[in-house]
Amino acid sequence: MTDPSLRTAENPAGTGHAADLPTGEVIVSSLPGAPLAQLMRAGNHQLTADEPVDVGGGDAGPNPYDLLLMALGACTSMTVRLYADRKGWPLEGVVVSLRHERLHGRDCLDCDAATTRMERITVTLAFYGPLDEAQQARLLEIAHKCPVHRTMAGGLEIVTGLAGV
Repeated sequence: MTDPSLRTAENPAGTGHAADLPTGEVIVSSLPGAPLAQLMRAGNHQLTADEPVDVGGGDAGPNPYDLLLMALGACTSMTVRLYADRKGWPLEGVVVSLRHERLHGRDCLDCDAATTRMERITVTLAFYGPLDEAQQARLLEIAHKCPVHRTMAGGLEIVTGLAGV
């Protein structure tokens, strides 16, 4: 029996039993009968990604950019929480709001370059609890040090190849 949650490069038919994936490994598989929906596995967790109906998807889950923002927001909040806990600061909660946008006007300043594209992620933090201004300022600095932020802002290299090659 074919199970899209079991599909991998080594097992494209999706046969066998589900196994937990090691940390740092994710498998994404297309779903039969859903043009853009994707089943995503990490560890023993499963999520669905899709596109909105107006762009050809079925809206079965967040789109890839929303998932990217969620990853950054979760990492930012966790990093701030861990730092505050280590310092013994009275941080009661964190809310991270994120927005992704393409800056098309700025793109056109260098339209001759085929790879020019300006994009921005705006992150707004709200800290709850009796924190003083210095603690809030330090937590804002720490937010920029979350691992996902550093990965996205650094010199990320993405290597893409075919399975079995």
